Amino acid sequence: MFLIAANPFISAYLQSDLFGKMIFWGLIALSGISWWVIAYKSWVLYQMRRLSSDFKTLFSEKDPLGLQFHKRLDGKLVEVPHPFFSIYKAMKQQALQIMSRNQFYAPMQEVHLTEADLGLIESQVFTAMTSETKHLEKHLFILSTAVTLAPFLGLLGTVWGILMTFSQLQEKSLGAMNNAAMLSGLSLALATTVLGLLVAIPALIGYNYLKSVGKDYRRDLENFAHILLSATELHYRKPHEKTAPSTS
Repeated sequence: MFLIAANPFISAYLQSDLFGKMIFWGLIALSGISWWVIAYKSWVLYQMRRLSSDFKTLFSEKDPLGLQFHKRLDGKLVEVPHPFFSIYKAMKQQALQIMSRNQFYAPMQEVHLTEADLGLIESQVFTAMTSETKHLEKHLFILSTAVTLAPFLGLLGTVWGILMTFSQLQEKSLGAMNNAAMLSGLSLALATTVLGLLVAIPALIGYNYLKSVGKDYRRDLENFAHILLSATELHYRKPHEKTAPSTS
């Protein structure tokens, strides 16, 4: 009981009215959600980088279409997005579809990819990359909301506590009860202000960290996409027709 009474937040919570307690619970819920998002997104980004590194070691620029993808490489982590895998799968499916079509119309010729074909493959790759980058931004709006909302909830508690203090001072006569009522309102005002900052500051740090890591990973995606396209163009681009030498 002494520890509970000595804790200013618990003491302020116990002395506040119903609305004040609702503000406390709102801040606590916002804090819990923010920490969950930070922990979950950090874990997902770590797993994505690990899976992408493993996938990149399996990819060979000498045989850009030789990597099989009939089974996901992250079988134990199916819930984790695998952007490198998804981009490669989109590129390979589009390239094989185009090459199969070209082989159908020219069965006696060696299969190559024209500039138009390569442009279509590039469009498919960057469409897949854009779709995959959405996973990097998923749930981050919760942190940005917490950064903005938590101080406002704290400010609401501050204003409400001061309003309670003046209201009770007007209703009651001078004496010990007045001092207790005043201290109760002021403790609510100060506790919610501090609690709002304690919620907003970690959310802001986590948001900036996750945005920075996501930006770095997006750069890795772009580099991998360029490697895929360059390797595919190098191996399958249709060679230019040689011009016959002129005779004088």
